Amino acid sequence: MFTYVVVYEIPVYGVHHFSLNLWKSYKPVKDPVMKPKWVNELEKNQPLLDLDTVILAINSAAAARLALETRVGFKRSISVFFNISSRSIAFMWQVLAIFVPTISTLFYIALQLFHNVSSFGSKTWIYTTSARVFCTTWTQIQIRCCQILYWPIILQDNGLRSHSCVEYMENTALHRHSMWSSLAVDLLLGNLMGLALLVHAESVCQWILTFASVITNELLRSGSVWLMGVPAGFKLNTELAGVLGVISLNAIQIWSTLWILFSFLFIYFIKGLALLGILFGATIPAALIIDMVSIATLHVSTLHWFISLLYSWQIQALAALWRLFRGRKWNPLRQRLDSYDYTVKQHIVGSLLFTPLLLLLPTTSVFYMFFTILSTAIAFTCILIEITISMIHSTPYIKIFLWLMRRRRFPSGIWFEIASCQNDSLEFACHDKVCSSSEKSYRNNNRGRNRPTIMVSVLRSNFLSIGQVVLPHYRKVFSGVSDFAITSAHGALTGKRTVSTLGICLPSSTMPWLSIPAREYWRLCHNSVLACMEERDCNECH
Repeated sequence: MFTYVVVYEIPVYGVHHFSLNLWKSYKPVKDPVMKPKWVNELEKNQPLLDLDTVILAINSAAAARLALETRVGFKRSISVFFNISSRSIAFMWQVLAIFVPTISTLFYIALQLFHNVSSFGSKTWIYTTSARVFCTTWTQIQIRCCQILYWPIILQDNGLRSHSCVEYMENTALHRHSMWSSLAVDLLLGNLMGLALLVHAESVCQWILTFASVITNELLRSGSVWLMGVPAGFKLNTELAGVLGVISLNAIQIWSTLWILFSFLFIYFIKGLALLGILFGATIPAALIIDMVSIATLHVSTLHWFISLLYSWQIQALAALWRLFRGRKWNPLRQRLDSYDYTVKQHIVGSLLFTPLLLLLPTTSVFYMFFTILSTAIAFTCILIEITISMIHSTPYIKIFLWLMRRRRFPSGIWFEIASCQNDSLEFACHDKVCSSSEKSYRNNNRGRNRPTIMVSVLRSNFLSIGQVVLPHYRKVFSGVSDFAITSAHGALTGKRTVSTLGICLPSSTMPWLSIPAREYWRLCHNSVLACMEERDCNECH
């Protein structure tokens, strides 16, 4: 008869627990070789032991008792409150439970007024135009408003079900504290950026104006004049290059004149950006920078759109004429090429059109490549800022902090460490998984004679690394980068315009607008702060 004894440490909330969840779940690979029948029958058999149920029972062993003691009235912590320090901490929590809801309610009233005003003017052309021009900023403002509105609801106690298992308690706590930790880090980064901009506002403004002047004169104007001549030794069509160059120079001149006229307002924009960072965090000013870069480079985008349209039409016309020479015609209904008999007049007209279009293609292509490179550089800068904003929102700051403080709160799989193995006439003890070579050889020689009757093992856990904790939160951020790169490359080759943003969907952006009475919102905030106090007292009790 075999006897197995498993020793494990009782899971405690805030200390450790067990989990079978692995970081990576590998997809099953199809085996090209046909499996024998006995393998298929073996796979159909149910396992004798359901490890998920066992781990759930282990994690729930002490959680129910501790939750019951907490609900009854913190029997262990009653005597502690007679201490002066505990009384002062409790008094500070009560003050905090009044101060924080009051400040949050004031923000709530201001946000509701702003929402009502924006809803009233949503049908005007000013609102529609501003929403299109500052779309990234509007999205970040919505996310910040939802974070301010929903924090008391997320911090609410979820009831006894979340306290029935240590693993459930850990996941609930991480979810409850993820939003305010992200908001706190965002505000910290915004204050650092805002204070730096306020101190160096004039130097930053001067540097940006100088940089814009250099880009306009040394790159745009010089590049357009260079393309009108013989760029890199290519012989272009003089008339078409002159027309495209003059159009580009006129657009650049008009925009540079407007930039000079409104450049005195740029110092106020820098200070406003700093104040936005101090009050609302770093993500809203960063989003505003993306929109302002798009506005400041509107002349480049317009020229790129115009030349890409001309290039695309030219490519499509050449492709259609090439199909004419081959006797093929594109069927848009079936999305295929069909045979077609063209007349002699159609072939003559096609040959007359094909030659000048083909000879003018290098001139159009050179201008298109120049402005595509500029537009891609601008889009790449905006995408880098957008990825930075998404990483600020997606980074699990509370998980990183808890991982640094106590790594055992992030288990990933289990394993058994054999502590001792006792036979009828032989006993081995192997602690820390180290045995001498003589013991191992003697054990192997006597494996057939003596069967173990008692085996004692210790249940251990593997733990996640910092990369395994953080990287799953970044998958959504970088999931669209490869598709965006492929779409942009295809658009650049065919002359089609592509979007300049990734369009990452953040969790807080999908929340609906919260509209409840201010008194009820204050009560929600008050109960949330008290719930945090009860959780802290419960942790001290445990």
